[in-house]
Amino acid sequence: MNVFSRGQKGKLADLGCNSPFSVELELGAAGMSIDVSCFGVDAADKLSDERYMVFFNQLASPGDAVKLDLGAGNARFSVNLAALPDSICKLVFVAAIDGNGTMRSLGPSSMTLADAVRFPISGADFQDETAVIIGELYRKDGVWRFGAVGQGFNGGLSALLKHFGGTEAGAPAAAPVAEQKKVSLSKVTLEKRGDKVSLDKRAGGAGFGRILVNLNWNQSGAVAAPVKTGFMAKLTGASSSASNGIDLDLGCMYEMADGRPGLVQALGNAWGAFDRPPYIKLAADDRTGQSSDGENLEINGEHFGEIKRALIFAYIYEGAPNWGATDGVVTIKMPDQAPIEVRLDQGGNQMMCAIALIENRSGSLQVTKLAEYFSQQGKESAHELMDRRFGFGLRWTTGRKD
Repeated sequence: MNVFSRGQKGKLADLGCNSPFSVELELGAAGMSIDVSCFGVDAADKLSDERYMVFFNQLASPGDAVKLDLGAGNARFSVNLAALPDSICKLVFVAAIDGNGTMRSLGPSSMTLADAVRFPISGADFQDETAVIIGELYRKDGVWRFGAVGQGFNGGLSALLKHFGGTEAGAPAAAPVAEQKKVSLSKVTLEKRGDKVSLDKRAGGAGFGRILVNLNWNQSGAVAAPVKTGFMAKLTGASSSASNGIDLDLGCMYEMADGRPGLVQALGNAWGAFDRPPYIKLAADDRTGQSSDGENLEINGEHFGEIKRALIFAYIYEGAPNWGATDGVVTIKMPDQAPIEVRLDQGGNQMMCAIALIENRSGSLQVTKLAEYFSQQGKESAHELMDRRFGFGLRWTTGRKD
């Protein structure tokens, strides 16, 4: 295996790296949380196409030219250079500390290409930087090459993004440059089942503020459907009248920190409460599909320490034959954070969708895309099947909406 030192370069073909191949980053994190990314940049070294920024929330670029597989202490990129467009001239592999610590504390680490080239680094190579460009694959005179960089940056991910012409979520946008598209992390889209995003606990024990969960859907082309019977936990409801539009119900199964489970949904008028347990409240039910605001559920993030987990779900009550006909999308918003988006575009004819799981992980807030769909099976309702799948342990009875 070829061992490179900082600043060394070589042609991939001469090094035995024939595309496609793997790029593995092993990082001695020493207790730190480190995010790794691959920036696909243009001839001006700018992030001109955000689809070619591959990181924890966007695990693949178009055509799977670059794919990321995250493991404990390592990140493995699969690289297919032939699948990159001509506009992408360089792939830059970076690491940034998320939270406390500096690169000075980095343990033995390395970047390895196709088990043929290894570039070792460690904390001895840095001072108090919080981010680093580890290495890059670049095209020169039509030939792809590898460069061992090892350049540290102060300012973490923000500094790296700024260096390559991008902006971080929440950062003020720079003045636009003609014909140059700026990369903005202003929205986080969870694309695949199991995708996660974590928000660190606030300094001084502060909460997360008002967390808004919004469900919206297509307000045109609704197809009338018979009134359906729904299910609710421990409550019974009255009859329901037909709706002229798509009627989707937003709801939440929750478990408090002390183990108590519960349910918030329109069915059975189980609206919840914002200023007292469960600190989760559903706004008025949109029965017509004509409200531009859709349906909204609020979580009191100032009391997030009292909530263990909250499963956000939606149910086609009437007016649509499947999720594909709804164009449904759920957006989770909270102060000073990028909105988190989950689309409801699968599931066939299954009426219930477990959308996302919001969990309290030692004070940090983690959102995981579930995208699991359920329909009644025999005497078991979709609600009951979903409950059993995620283990909330509620007792269910038949009901309708008033």
